[in-house]
Amino acid sequence: MSDEIIPVSLRTDFSKAANTKLRKSGLMPAVVYGLNEPPANIAISPKIVARILASESGRNSMVYMQREGTDIKRHVIIQAVQRHPVTGRLVHIDFLRVDPTHKVRVKIPVRLTGVPTGVKSQGGSLDFVHRMLEIECLPSNIPGHIEVNVEALKIGDSIRFDQLNLPATLRILGDEHEVVCAVRAKTAEEVVEETAVVAAAPVVVAEPEVAKKGKKDDKK
Repeated sequence: MSDEIIPVSLRTDFSKAANTKLRKSGLMPAVVYGLNEPPANIAISPKIVARILASESGRNSMVYMQREGTDIKRHVIIQAVQRHPVTGRLVHIDFLRVDPTHKVRVKIPVRLTGVPTGVKSQGGSLDFVHRMLEIECLPSNIPGHIEVNVEALKIGDSIRFDQLNLPATLRILGDEHEVVCAVRAKTAEEVVEETAVVAAAPVVVAEPEVAKKGKKDDKK
C-alpha cells in the first residue's frame, strides 16, 4: 500500500459532452462503491491509474483516495478497468472501497516460471489450467501475482492448490485438490499436427553467388 493520497473530484454531469470535456481536461470518469455506502461518481487522472496498474501489485493495489475540497478519504482497490477497443487507452475505472482491517476476496494472476523437465526432455506438453486464483486476505497483503515454479514437473506430474507455497496471510478459495498446471504426454494427433507443420515449412535454398568478372577477364 502506498502512503500517497490520490485526489479525485465528484462528478454531477454524466452526459457524453461532459465526459468528452472531462477527458480533454486530462481526467477520466470513474465510480467508487462498496462498504454499504452509496456509489460516488468521480473524476480521476488516467496517469495516476496507469501508475497504479504498472506497480508490483497492479490492479490489486490498495490506495488512499480523497475527494477534493473535503475530508472524505477512503481506502480503495481497482475493481474493473475499461479500455478503448482500438487505442487501448483507459476510459473508465471502477473502484471498490475496502476496510484495511477486514479481509477481501480478489482474483490474482498465476505466473509460471521455468521449463518443465517433462516438456524439455520428455516431449510432453504443459497444461495451464488455472491462470487466475481467487484468494482471501487483508487488502494490504494482496500480491501482484502468485509465482509457481514448474521446472521439476515430469510427464504425469501436476501442481494442486494445496501444493502451492503461499504465505500464511493468503488463503486460496476453492477445492484444494484443483490443479493449477500439469504436464502430460502429447496425443498422437498433436504429434502428427506438429510433424505436418514442420514438413510444410518452406525450404530456403541459398542462391549461388555469381562471380564478378574483373578487368583481366575482359581483356581475354
